[in-house]
Amino acid sequence: MSNPARGEVTLEAGGETHTLCLTLGALAEIEAALSVAGFAGMAERLKTLSAADLALVLSALMRGGGAVADLTAIDPVRAAKAVADCFERSL
Repeated sequence: MSNPARGEVTLEAGGETHTLCLTLGALAEIEAALSVAGFAGMAERLKTLSAADLALVLSALMRGGGAVADLTAIDPVRAAKAVADCFERSL
């Protein structure tokens, strides 16, 4: 079960519920992988996510929520919405 006060979002995939959370570690991982610094740079970069970028961001947010999952079982549209919701709740 997610905790909205922490900015957590749940994502159902493959019959399992996964928690996404934008932790400091997840944020640092995303910044490094996308070669951006700060929220302004990240916000601009996230406007044009490729499938590989989405998988990277989703993985970091899932690790932030304490989950690891097979990304092949996750619908990309639902994944993109969950990522957007996680950032929206966290900021």
